[in-house]
Amino acid sequence: MTTNSLARAAGQRPGSNATATLEVVIPVYNEEADLEQCIRRLHEHLEDRIPFRSRITIADNASTDGTLAVARRLADEIDGVGVHHLDEKGRGRALKAVWSMSDADVVAYMDVDLSTDLNALMPLIAPLMSGHSDLAIGSRLNRSSRVVRGAKREFISRSYNLILRTSLRARFSDAQCGFKAMRTDVARQLLPLVEDTGWFFDTELLVIAEKVGLRIHEVPVDWVDDPNSSVNIVDTAVKDLQGCWRVGRALATGVLPVAELRRSLGREPLVPGVPHGMISQMVRFGIIGVASTIAYALLYLVLHSLIGAQAANFFGLLITAVLNTAANRAFTFGVRGSEGAGKHQLQGLMIFGFALLVTSGSLAVLHAWVPDVSRHVELAVLVVANLVATVCRFVALRWVFGSSESAVAQSTASETGL
Repeated sequence: MTTNSLARAAGQRPGSNATATLEVVIPVYNEEADLEQCIRRLHEHLEDRIPFRSRITIADNASTDGTLAVARRLADEIDGVGVHHLDEKGRGRALKAVWSMSDADVVAYMDVDLSTDLNALMPLIAPLMSGHSDLAIGSRLNRSSRVVRGAKREFISRSYNLILRTSLRARFSDAQCGFKAMRTDVARQLLPLVEDTGWFFDTELLVIAEKVGLRIHEVPVDWVDDPNSSVNIVDTAVKDLQGCWRVGRALATGVLPVAELRRSLGREPLVPGVPHGMISQMVRFGIIGVASTIAYALLYLVLHSLIGAQAANFFGLLITAVLNTAANRAFTFGVRGSEGAGKHQLQGLMIFGFALLVTSGSLAVLHAWVPDVSRHVELAVLVVANLVATVCRFVALRWVFGSSESAVAQSTASETGL
């Protein structure tokens, strides 16, 4: 049975504008020639292939041709089609406006040219309907995707996604495919943080979602390039790069309340008692710890002949402790910006005091036991003592920066109204 047949059997009006489970938004600007074919084809697919109540919303963003008139006529003729008009341009602005007010369970969008095969729509929304994923994107860069487009667009697309992976450490494969969906409850919390109103909107939304710890489902798609597309590729690329810089800076300075959103939206840890992100924190902490240990060992060996074992141990530990705290603050625990930096260094020095007590005590015991011990044996004992202190340092720094992250998030949340 088709969706219409099921609806009639349940006594519902097929394609009605009642609360929908799925709302598909088609953002348009001067698309009077292609709009009707797109809406009728999409409506037929939703009726016949999608087993959920659905509606289509045409989001007209300041068209200057007959697009709005065509959209209103289609809304009058077809059940389940609506129109939302904006007086300002911007695909991101249109999507943000419609998604923010949607009462559907899942919101989606696709480009009016329907470059993406509609058979990918059900795989796109299914993980969201089941609650398995939070966002879903079509990917033209998946190995099983089938894509027809020119070499220029292919090069620009792959280069852009490479920039995202290197500059923002993004793990999703295709930021700009016009075929995406997300759970509406997630959208309501993420959309206020997205500043871009144009083509970078997708990327900014995905980067924030990924940093928060949400699950992004990727669907390989069949995609055919529209040769008549009016998108200015160079201008779009420049604006995208500017957006990458802005978002990267916001993440680095702590402007985006990632920690607050992670607590309210992020997925629970797989292993009870192991906090979210702890494993990756341990890896980064370990890398910084190895670098610090090497630096400490070199400092100790250089200073030993000048000021003696205990003094060399003190200054070696002090210098590396300051650098270690700064590195772990930024890279291990993601606390950025100058706010609280002095306080964190003072707390780091308290941890340094414990490490100094352990290492100096070990050195004193060694000298009492073997007075004429060599520098290399001293260093070996100090490294072992430092390993003990390092475990305590990790636990202590999690507390220091965990508390800081919470305070910053609460302050930012109060400022942004979250």
